[in-house]
Amino acid sequence: MLASLAITPEEHRARREALLGSIARDGLAGVVLFDPTYVLYYSGFSFIPTERPIALVLAADGAHALVVPRLELEHAQSRAALDRVEHYDEYPGEPRAERVLERVLTDLGLTGRIGADQDGYPWILGYRGPTLSELAGATVVRVAERIEAQMAIKSPAEVALIRESVRWANLAHRLLQRYTRPGVTETEASQRASAEATRAMLDAIGEISSAQSPFASGASAGYRGQIGRGSAIPHALAGDVVFREGDVLVSGATAPVCGYLSELERTMVIGEPTTEQERMFTHMQALQETAFDAIRPGARCSDVDRAVRQYFAQHDLFAFWRHHSGHAIGLRYHEGPFLDTGDHTVIEPGMVFTVEPGLYAPELGGFRHSDTVLVTETGIEILTYYPRDLERLVIPV
Repeated sequence: MLASLAITPEEHRARREALLGSIARDGLAGVVLFDPTYVLYYSGFSFIPTERPIALVLAADGAHALVVPRLELEHAQSRAALDRVEHYDEYPGEPRAERVLERVLTDLGLTGRIGADQDGYPWILGYRGPTLSELAGATVVRVAERIEAQMAIKSPAEVALIRESVRWANLAHRLLQRYTRPGVTETEASQRASAEATRAMLDAIGEISSAQSPFASGASAGYRGQIGRGSAIPHALAGDVVFREGDVLVSGATAPVCGYLSELERTMVIGEPTTEQERMFTHMQALQETAFDAIRPGARCSDVDRAVRQYFAQHDLFAFWRHHSGHAIGLRYHEGPFLDTGDHTVIEPGMVFTVEPGLYAPELGGFRHSDTVLVTETGIEILTYYPRDLERLVIPV
């Protein structure tokens, strides 16, 4: 089974062919991609974006090349599922990096109208250079939407990697809950849990796990400052907070496996919950169940969020509303489509979402579970399996 935990060169090739088939209908000569996630998705090469431009060039006839700086050459040659890797010396050295990209574009016949995720390498860490349309003397057509649509439907291999991520996130969270006690800091609990879970993960699947992710290098679990009243801030930042009896906690856990991520979040309480904490927790669970019930093939993402918001309205809870009901997940922690009233994407089998409607009361705390779910032919499969009931999420004093 473990040997199947990978995206094969054949799958990368099929992805490129599908994209090229799509752009051929528009008469485009090829595609140039700069986004690190897109480069990884179509080539298998994961990198840290800096001021040094990196580009994946796909010609309409199937020819392709990766352009990288010299410092990434061996890395790209060893990781990319491509036959051709070109390099330049350094940025902003001479000859300029863009001259190599220009030569590759000419070699592969990308002229006239070409597709791209954006018109040139973006402004990253001080990069300044010509746009792609200036460099190629071509008309650039944005193709990011069709790439996102392709990425939204996960293959069986992608789903297998997300399932493996779920397994190790579950372990990391189990350890996090075990090590969380009054008087301990969030840093102590998070680092201990993450280190132990990562060690176990690497012992089990280290030869093939290959994180390939800018988000994490192993299994991780923590609170990111969502402790006590801080849990009412959905995107708080860690502050080495000390746990105290009565705190409401919002946790998070994940584990990258060959670049693929899952999301597991839980609301926990230190000590005996108060009546108001129990009430908010119960509503939070009901909101998530409402979203689960609404996710099905043929429905729209907006339908899911609309059903959740209807529950908010019926129970007079909008004072505690802060965000939409979830988002897709895969190579990025946040992907489209989004479970939001403004996203009318039709839900299809193979999509993977996080489902995480939350309630946030500034004087009490935040209440949010997040589970990763796979859309099936008939509904959903909840991939995360950590306990969701309050009884098992109370941390004893």
